Amino acid sequence: GEIDREINNAMIAEAQQCIEENRASLKKYKRLMRTVHTELQKQYDKNGVKGVRETSTMPGSAGSSWYYMRYIDPHNDKALCDPALLKHWLPVDLYIGGPEHAVGHLIYSRIWNRFLYDEGISPVKEPFQKLVHQGMILGENGIKMGKRFPEFVVNPSDIVREYGADTLRLYEMFMGPLEASKPWSAAAVAGAKKFINRVWNFFTEPANLTEENDGKLDKIYHQTVKKITGDFEALGFNTAIAQMMTFVNEVYKNGTCPKAYAEGFIKMMSCIPPHVGEEIWQIFGHDSTIAYEPWPTYDEDKCREAEISIAVQINGKVRSVITVSAEAEEEEIRSTALADGKIQAAMQNMQVVKAIVIKKKIVNFVVKPL
Repeated sequence: GEIDREINNAMIAEAQQCIEENRASLKKYKRLMRTVHTELQKQYDKNGVKGVRETSTMPGSAGSSWYYMRYIDPHNDKALCDPALLKHWLPVDLYIGGPEHAVGHLIYSRIWNRFLYDEGISPVKEPFQKLVHQGMILGENGIKMGKRFPEFVVNPSDIVREYGADTLRLYEMFMGPLEASKPWSAAAVAGAKKFINRVWNFFTEPANLTEENDGKLDKIYHQTVKKITGDFEALGFNTAIAQMMTFVNEVYKNGTCPKAYAEGFIKMMSCIPPHVGEEIWQIFGHDSTIAYEPWPTYDEDKCREAEISIAVQINGKVRSVITVSAEAEEEEIRSTALADGKIQAAMQNMQVVKAIVIKKKIVNFVVKPL
């Protein structure tokens, strides 16, 4: 009857629980035996010397301490590396690694390199010329991803599957300064995908590209090339991407873009989302890869602003903003500020004690009642 079935199900459940508990106990026992066996192997007792061997040193500390030399000449079966190649390539120009990695690798690398230098094998005393620590990508809760908060762990494969590898690359580079630790944001990933779509939609439409240049995008294009070039050199990828977004916004406002500027922009952008960059490059009519194309250049004269905005203060408080020529001298800036309607209204029944003018930045009038 019904009671017999309930008793039977309870007995089956209890049996399954016992089996699982036995399995867990067996796994625990095996782990314990492996630990005991390993620890016994580490014990050293010979010729009156007792100690514990350190077994966790290979290949992490050894194999990774001179690989940058071996990569230069990986198939050499006569020596660690050809001395002429070592002299040509070393020291390493740029080393990027996280702070957790640094202790385990950089210290050992320096020790090994110093030994090889003393032996006359390494031509340099210091192996790395410049070091940059990249920050850690945290969970959305602002804490390091790990077993403690598995719900905040982000699997890159999931992001690639949903948004594509280009979106993941662009978002990670746009999160903030390379050296800073940044929390993950699912909403911002979608924003990165949206930007890539904006680029694709505009630059793959032939009607948006023109052979002629009417000059309307000259300033923003040359400013963009200058800023992205400088930012890439300084590893400022987030600000370089911000400038890309500024350029794309201006292109949409203009409605069209000279093809030469479009090609220059895609060359730079393809460093971040390379797959989209290569596809757009092919749509432009090129058969070869974009990777070996020359880097765009800029004209410094075309980067300059024709007019600039300057804040005007009265006793340290901003009262108005004026627009003047970028080359305006102090007297012209001062006169323009005094002629501004908001400044005149704020200075009624006031006497100017001092006028402080900082070209291209700010004007401050120090005043007192008449």
